[in-house]
Amino acid sequence: MSKSKKFLLYLAAFLGAFYIPFSNPTIKNAILESFLMLQEYAREHVILCLVPAFFIAGAIANFISQQSVIKYFGGQAKKWISYSVASVSGTILAVCSCTVLPLFAGIYKRGAGIGPAIAFLYSGPAINVLAIILTARILGWQLGLARAVGAVIFALIIGLLMAVIFRKDDQERLAGTMMNNSVDEEENRSGLQNIFYFLSMVLILVFANWARPADMTGIWAAIYKLKWPVTIILLVFLVLMLIKWFKKEELSEWLESTWGFAEQILPLLFAGVLVAGFLMGRPDTNAGIIPAEWVSRFVGGNSLLANFTASILGAFMYFATLTEVPILQGLIGLGMGKGPALALLLAGPALSLPNMLVIRSVIGTKKTVVFVSLVVAMATITGLIYGVIA
Repeated sequence: MSKSKKFLLYLAAFLGAFYIPFSNPTIKNAILESFLMLQEYAREHVILCLVPAFFIAGAIANFISQQSVIKYFGGQAKKWISYSVASVSGTILAVCSCTVLPLFAGIYKRGAGIGPAIAFLYSGPAINVLAIILTARILGWQLGLARAVGAVIFALIIGLLMAVIFRKDDQERLAGTMMNNSVDEEENRSGLQNIFYFLSMVLILVFANWARPADMTGIWAAIYKLKWPVTIILLVFLVLMLIKWFKKEELSEWLESTWGFAEQILPLLFAGVLVAGFLMGRPDTNAGIIPAEWVSRFVGGNSLLANFTASILGAFMYFATLTEVPILQGLIGLGMGKGPALALLLAGPALSLPNMLVIRSVIGTKKTVVFVSLVVAMATITGLIYGVIA
């Protein structure tokens, strides 16, 4: 960090300490809320969500050949394959906007094109089968269907637009990636063994985070009741595969890559969660410095401003997986329109202030601003159209 940036950071800290009215009850509650949100995030998402995601990202960086990533996600890959796979990845990964980050960083740094990588980044948390089903059951099948169709289309269009806008930059980046990884990669395992290895980790991530359904009867409830036995069995299989198929040096490199992703992502995530908690509070309390009444006041009806406001709020708020539905149910009860509700559903799960900070560290400020702007603009327009026809 340069001296000028350090000076500005110290100056901001000093001015904050000097002028912020910490004795004000609203400020006190907001500060407490920010740390309570961080505690809730650490308890509910770090061990079961982020830690498995970091290990998967480390494995991608070490054990998936660059040729394989480029074949399916690189600039020369067939677009219908790369975008199709990337845009429906959320049907498998029931992850939030922060948990998908290590996976996104892994494939991007391994040589994936900006378009397929962004499509994957958006679809991971947005196209969550459980969340879409919950949306349909609680908020109506029309909104659930609109969310599902909109999320798939968003992933495709946003990915394609990012690829077009940053085509030159991406070509230079991929050329540099190829030069840095021109040495032939030795494969110590068969393709089938690698599939079993990665599949076991993905399934561990999925089952360990399987949410309790509202109705404890049916197939979703049956899966929920079996989540821990299945997770333990998968862990045992994973350990056996690591012992049988991997060299000690490979495991050390895997752990080093995993730690590298954690070191890059966790500080930014925690800082973002603190800020989000201070501004808006935890999802079930609305105890931040921004009152919930302001939200309902600006997102009522189906005006352009209402849809834009809902998109902005959704983009900056943090939603844990599945929590957006009860939050939205409460907002609708306060008078939120149907169009703004869909706009928030399309912008919210895929973005948050914490994940924006991390995305910026991976792809840079310019690409991050364009990505966020595309999500907000498309969510606003889609919400406006839906509000008219709904």
